[in-house]
Amino acid sequence: MKHSISSAKNMRLFGRKLARRLKGGEVIELVGDVGAGKTTFVKGLAEGLGIQEVISSPTFTISQIYRSKKGPDLYHYDFYRLSEPGLMKYELAGALSDPMAITVLEWADSVADILPAERIVVTIVATSERERQVGLTGIDI
Repeated sequence: MKHSISSAKNMRLFGRKLARRLKGGEVIELVGDVGAGKTTFVKGLAEGLGIQEVISSPTFTISQIYRSKKGPDLYHYDFYRLSEPGLMKYELAGALSDPMAITVLEWADSVADILPAERIVVTIVATSERERQVGLTGIDI
């Protein structure tokens, strides 16, 4: 299903809306170029999960774990800088098996072999400076 998103605020609202459908154990793969809005989406997702921490892109840290007081925790991975995930693959495997967490991955090609077939894929394409087309598979909202 495709969604047209017209601002950063609306991208966050989209993330919050998806969060309301999640229970824990879900895996979300984010696909999009640098600057497409992936981190903005994750900020909204975290808000919807009741996470109050400041959300930042894990491009340099590779992974971030955000704890929720009212729902599933959020594990956020970014493999952009890793052509070979090394030990991070084992950390990710642990996160993927946590039924009380939502695992979000960016640039997941290097770990595709351990991702579950049943996952949510969010594809974000910039159609202009402000507009984004968001494709969503694996869940409807």
